[in-house]
This record gives sequence, structure tokens and C-alpha cells, in this order.
Amino acid sequence: MKEYLRLFRLGNGAIGILGVLIGAFIATGVGIADHLLGIAVGCVVVAVSIAGGNSLNDYIDRDIDRIGHPDRPLPKGEITPAAALRVGIVLLAAAVAISLILQSVQVTGAVIVAVVLMAAYETLLKQRGFVGNIVIALLTGMVFLFGGAIVGDVMSVAVMAAMAALVNVGREIAKDIEDMGSDEGRKTLPMTLGARNAAIVGAAFFVSGPALSVWPLLDHTFGPLYCLVFAADAIFIYTAFIIFRNAHKAQKLAKIAMPIAMAAFVLGVV
Repeated sequence: MKEYLRLFRLGNGAIGILGVLIGAFIATGVGIADHLLGIAVGCVVVAVSIAGGNSLNDYIDRDIDRIGHPDRPLPKGEITPAAALRVGIVLLAAAVAISLILQSVQVTGAVIVAVVLMAAYETLLKQRGFVGNIVIALLTGMVFLFGGAIVGDVMSVAVMAAMAALVNVGREIAKDIEDMGSDEGRKTLPMTLGARNAAIVGAAFFVSGPALSVWPLLDHTFGPLYCLVFAADAIFIYTAFIIFRNAHKAQKLAKIAMPIAMAAFVLGVV
């Protein structure tokens, strides 16, 4: 059983659950207590879909992982490729089925879209570089939107979801610049346009997120503690400069700024 738990990468599922909780809280504030059952079901849906996506990922990448991740269950021979594929398909289908409990066309529709995007990314889009970056960013933003959809208020979470998606595109581009040496054959943005031009695009996305974060202040959506978002904005803007000379540092700093931005949105509701 433990090899399957490693296949599912439960840490990723925990992050997804946190995104659902944050999205629901931003949409409802203290009213989140009125939606505990729906949120619990939503958390299960997200955890199951992420486990299914990771299973499919390990099946698709089984040959690459012999070098890059030899400790994973498939390269170690603990799980057969066929078993990983079956589990991945069953879990993705289960995520859609479980979402039906919520009796919401909007929620189930979002799950179906997310599952299709996961499958498309792993089977078709991963090797296509920038398109794959966009898909990963969309899936990141959709987690927060899903939390809002569960409690019936997507719009309250829209700015945060869009901001998360935008800066994640920048981070994915930075990772592709960092991995240029091992990305032979992949049509990533830096492999297609060159590192500098890719960095220009990545920097634009890093800046666009902070630009969008100003909207809730102009709209008076959140309280004064939301100003913590300026700390995250400063880091994102800094990454827009350093991505040209140190893509590794840029994507690591972006990873630090993201939870700061999330905390700002949460505190802004308090």
C-alpha cells in the first residue's frame, strides 16, 4: 500500500486541499462553517484527482524517471506501468463521480474540465512547452475557483485565482530556462525562442500578477490586512529582474511569494 501512497504523492494533494479551503474561506469568510460538508467532499475530489494525475504522470514518464526519479515506485519495480495507468484512470473517473454528490453542474463541470486538462497535459501538451505551462497555471488557479464554486461564489476568488495562474506561468518558464540543458527535443519557450526572449515573457507574467493584485484595493473588496500582498508583489517584481541572470533563483523566490500572497487574501477577509 505504501508504494501507492508514494505514487499518489500525498503532499501535492495536501496543497490542493489547502487551495480549496483558502478559496472557500475567501468567498465566505466566517460563513465557511455553513458549507463544511460540501467543502469536505470538494477536498476529497481534489485529493483524488491529483492522485490520479500523479499516477498518470508516472506512467507516462516511466522511462524518463529511471534517470530523473529512480526512487519512484515504477522505476523501482514496486508497481507495474499497467497498474499505474489503471489506477490513474480509475481515480480521475472517481473524482468526477464523487463531485456529483454536491449536485452542482458548475462544480462537476469544473472537475471534468480539470480532469481533461490533466490528461491532455500528460499525454499531449507536456512536450509542447508554453502550452503546457499555460495548462499547469490554469489548473493551479482552478483549485481556488473550485473552492469558491463549492460555496457558490466564484467571483470573490477570481482575482486571486488569476494572479496565481499568471505568476505560475512565469515560474514554469523560469523552470524551463533552468532545464534547457536536459530539454533536448521539447518545444519549451526557451528552446524555441532562446533563454533571453523566454525570460522577457516570464518577466511579463511575473509583473502581471502584482498588477492584478491592486484591483481588490481599488474595489475595496478586502480589509487593511490585505496590504500584506505588497510583500508578495515586491518579490514577484524582483523575480522579473533576476530571471534574466538566475532562472533557478527566480522560480524559487516565486514559490516563496505565492504563500505570502495567499495569506494576504485570507487576512483581507478577516
